[in-house]
Amino acid sequence: MTDEILVERADGVMAITLNRPNKKNAITSVMYAAMTEALEDARDDAAVRAIVIRGAGGAFSAGNDLEDFVKSPPMGDDAPVLRFLRSISTAPKPVVASVAGVAVGIGTTLLLHCDLVYAADSATFSLPFTQLGLCPEAASSMLLPRLAGYQLAAEKLLLGEAFDAREAHRMGIVNRLLPAGEVDAFALAQAAKLATLPASSLRVTKRLMKQAGDQEVAQRIKEEVVHFGKMLLAPEAREAMTAFLQKRKPDFRQFD
Repeated sequence: MTDEILVERADGVMAITLNRPNKKNAITSVMYAAMTEALEDARDDAAVRAIVIRGAGGAFSAGNDLEDFVKSPPMGDDAPVLRFLRSISTAPKPVVASVAGVAVGIGTTLLLHCDLVYAADSATFSLPFTQLGLCPEAASSMLLPRLAGYQLAAEKLLLGEAFDAREAHRMGIVNRLLPAGEVDAFALAQAAKLATLPASSLRVTKRLMKQAGDQEVAQRIKEEVVHFGKMLLAPEAREAMTAFLQKRKPDFRQFD
């Protein structure tokens, strides 16, 4: 376990905190592995009745650590990011997210696998995959159109532009907006409520709601990651990342 992922247990709730505030909690492969381990522990520990995912330092997550992703692209079913996505998408216990600050890329798409999402009214969201020469992940190409409707999902996934918390709430990504100073305590309180309810009732209710799409989600995650891995090594992505490091606008006109 890395100190960039903190895991705490109290009164039936496991809190998983992304703890890399100097990088706005950008996620590395080591962090994915640690979160997967925590989710698997929560699944197997009868004392854990609900899970909270949150970020430290006023940010939820700036998404994938691009340098780490380029060095270790997600190849094969055992890639840390794939193991994490399988764990969170099939988690049998309720998962609550507390979102403040930025939620970029997988910082937004992982919310589609949470059961309850509470966000600061000042939070910002973005899905900048096309801007990086990449494609959606975490089954977001399927889940977001189903949740928000095709047109809204297309606007977010094709343009990749940031949107505010009110828009995220309107799209159904977020359950409720709160002042930034209150969102974490509120999410923990909601998880504490869940922890007092019959575990079997929660487990069966969640399974009934999600089981119809389970196989589709798993298949879409696999399909997306094949494209994502190839595109990560393609010239368009290299241009996007070089431009980012050089603090200039990328030029994609040279590519078909």
